[in-house]
Amino acid sequence: MPNTFLTPTVIARAALATLYETTVMAMLVHRDYEEEFASRIGDTVNVRKPAVFTANEYVRANGIQIQNAQETSIPVTLNHFADVSFAVTTEELTLKIEDFGVQLLNPAMEAIAQKIDRDILALRDDVLQEVGVVGQHAANPAGANVFAYGNPRTAIDARRVLNQRNVPAADRYLVVGPEIEAKWLGDELFHRADARGDTDGLREASLGRRVFGFDPYQTQNIKVPAQTSGNSTTEVGVAFHRTAFALVTRPLVLPQGAANAAVASYKGFGLRVVMDYDIDKKQDVVSIDCLYGTKTLDPQRAVLVKGADVA
Repeated sequence: MPNTFLTPTVIARAALATLYETTVMAMLVHRDYEEEFASRIGDTVNVRKPAVFTANEYVRANGIQIQNAQETSIPVTLNHFADVSFAVTTEELTLKIEDFGVQLLNPAMEAIAQKIDRDILALRDDVLQEVGVVGQHAANPAGANVFAYGNPRTAIDARRVLNQRNVPAADRYLVVGPEIEAKWLGDELFHRADARGDTDGLREASLGRRVFGFDPYQTQNIKVPAQTSGNSTTEVGVAFHRTAFALVTRPLVLPQGAANAAVASYKGFGLRVVMDYDIDKKQDVVSIDCLYGTKTLDPQRAVLVKGADVA
């Protein structure tokens, strides 16, 4: 591929498309306010929590009851600065790199997407509610002993917890790791309804069926060990409403000393690409980065799902 085609603008646009299509958690959490804060100054933004209203019985004699529509807010610090930088020598660019996007750009953006998802998943530490049992067995309706957290019936308990807290039924998601996925995919409960996916990344991550009011997804970014009990090690997934967690991004400014740079933004995602040439080593250096923050908006709208025993 000729070097003249590898401009920062071309790379930024392609990288942004790859990031948008490969993230999982970033597409499931609250991100509706990003355009409003795109031009604000400072490393902290105040995120508005969705307003909560009560439906009252209307009595004509009493008239309407006006409720306070004031929204509360939570400060979110933009404290994550993801960066992937790599060098491409003249020989590699001339003789070996047939497809820059496939060979270099896609792996770089997958790394950033995984980092963003891991940082959002770290918010599970704020959630105290949990379902599933680590290291114990429970009898299923057929009488056989199975791990209570080894089948999707655990999702029923997660749904109950959210229902008890009046969490809206729409926009509920269930995200688990590969160990839970392996056990759950063989269960017949996954064959009773259709699921939906909004991007290629979500379609790939989707477990294929809607489960007890949740759209379920799998991500390898839920790592083991995540929790231990005695000799048992278990994954910890999470069932949540979109407004339980937040992701805030802010486009980075172009560097003052770099003429070969570009910024691309789409639906709240912002990426910066800076290119430089190292004449001493005769190589192009490509640096891709983004700035973002994560925050728990309402831990009551999320439930930890203890997963498959991998001891």
